This record gives sequence, structure tokens and C-alpha cells, in this order.
Amino acid sequence: MIDVDAPLRGAALSLSKPATGLVVVCHGNGQAAGVLSKSDIIRHLANSGPTEAPVATLMSRSIVSCGPDDDVHSVWQTMAARGLQNVPVLGADQKPIGVLDIRDAMKALFDQEELQEQLLANYIGGIGYQ
Repeated sequence: MIDVDAPLRGAALSLSKPATGLVVVCHGNGQAAGVLSKSDIIRHLANSGPTEAPVATLMSRSIVSCGPDDDVHSVWQTMAARGLQNVPVLGADQKPIGVLDIRDAMKALFDQEELQEQLLANYIGGIGYQ
């Protein structure tokens, strides 16, 4: 998370951390105001944009997000349809809880499929649902 008034350099520092592709830009009250991706920063710098510009000038205000109780398959479908690598997870108060990476969503879906496969194998093998 980063404040709307933070300079672009601060967002770039946050995004330089491993496995971080998106930062949620927040108002002073902690509610999400937008998102900023590595691609947004690269585009800005490629066009000779200033590094001290506030993140609010670059962030996407239209946030595609999910909630902590949303079905992973539905979220993954939205991510795939929109070409998104990361989606912020927002609470009911619109405050960020975290960011879901598409690789994590795929792993969760794979784990669900493995569980279903094991349950089916147990059922067919006469063990029952265990």
C-alpha cells in the first residue's frame, strides 16, 4: 500500500521487491483509491515522465478487485478475461487486505482439483469421503 500523495519513486521502490507487481494506492483513511503496476511506471518513465510525480497522477482509479471470501475460480476467470496478473483483495470497508497474484490463484485452483480427485478416488475405492 502507498499513499495517494507519495512520489512515484516510493511506488517504484515498493514494486522493486520480489513477487510484487502491483501496489494499492490509498487515501489517508486507508481506503483504496486506485492501483499502480510496474507497467504503469515503466510507461511513465519511457515517456520521460518525472520520477517525483505523485502516484495519484498515474494510478488506475478503476479498481478490479476481489473480496476475501470470493470464489478463487471466479476471480481467476476475471483476471484471465482482463489480462490481469494481480488483483487487490479489499475488505468490506474498501481497505486493502492484500494482493492476489495469478500464480497464487492458479495454485489454489490446482490444489482444489487435487483434493476433488483424491475424494473421488477414495469414493470409487470404497473408502468413502475422507
